[in-house]
Amino acid sequence: MWVQGAELKQPLKPPFLCNPLNSNRTRFFTNHYQKRKPFVVVMSMSTKSTAVPIMVNGCNGKMGSSVIMAANSAGLQILPKSFGPEYEAGNTVEVCGNEIKIHGPSERDSVLASLYDEYPNMIVVDYTLPTLVNDNADLYCKVGVPFVMGTTGGDRDRLYKIVDDSKVYAVISPQMGKQVVAFLAAMDMMAEQFPGAFSGYSLHVKESHQAAKLDTSATAKAVISCFKKLGVSFDDQIEMIRDPKEQKELVGVPDEYLSGHAFHFYYLSSPGKTVSLEFQHNVCGRSIYAEGTIDAVLFLAEKIQSKADKRIYNIIDILREGNKWILLNLNGTAVVAGRERAG
Repeated sequence: MWVQGAELKQPLKPPFLCNPLNSNRTRFFTNHYQKRKPFVVVMSMSTKSTAVPIMVNGCNGKMGSSVIMAANSAGLQILPKSFGPEYEAGNTVEVCGNEIKIHGPSERDSVLASLYDEYPNMIVVDYTLPTLVNDNADLYCKVGVPFVMGTTGGDRDRLYKIVDDSKVYAVISPQMGKQVVAFLAAMDMMAEQFPGAFSGYSLHVKESHQAAKLDTSATAKAVISCFKKLGVSFDDQIEMIRDPKEQKELVGVPDEYLSGHAFHFYYLSSPGKTVSLEFQHNVCGRSIYAEGTIDAVLFLAEKIQSKADKRIYNIIDILREGNKWILLNLNGTAVVAGRERAG
């Protein structure tokens, strides 16, 4: 997951996942995740990129705190300031051992400008709200500070235009889970190689996220776009499941992950209903996104240092340069510069 040259201090353990479907197929996902104590992979970093200072906006949210936990493990410097709602302005919160002062909307401009003067190599990580995406990006570009935008929603066309016009370095991705993005890339390649292969097929989509997620999954929309290129007929009606009772009983989300999960199901049927295909990708917790975010920070820091001509990146760009990082595979082995090392 991290930077080439990192030294693993604790053996990596494989995740304890089970077969995603019951034998009677009456549920989408089983509740049989084996309980296990969380473990931390402690790494000693030998590159300067690990000293990158990051400002995490939305630091006391679920994703913000997960990113700070991952950043601590990676050896990054957590800056003691963050943007938050006006009613939290002036409060100091402790997130994963870091004391961070919250600044409201009225202070944003001056706080960011002074912080960037003090830490000219800083990078902002944004996990705020969909309604704040464009205003925050406008400010980052105005000040000239590089940023990683993990917040979904907002006017994405406007977002890309302001970043492109400002020439600020940025990683923008509504999906920071690298393995999920790799699946999306594979779907996109299939759509490009075999357009119309599923002409006449119908599609039904269900997605389940924690109740606090109000918008439709951007990942689901991206997968649907690929299916449409393959000729699939879809009425753009995505079944959003946000009721914890339904998530537990119908979808099979484990109790401990009701407050943070992403389960997606795609059902394809032929015109005569004689052929069906099912795709699913299910994520429990937020660590996959937090780890991908830290990789994005380190990737962006390298691009800034090398004065790369390209300024706007996404997770696909990071995946394409995967041989520079240590990646945590699904089987729990570490891949260092493209070579597997046993956990």
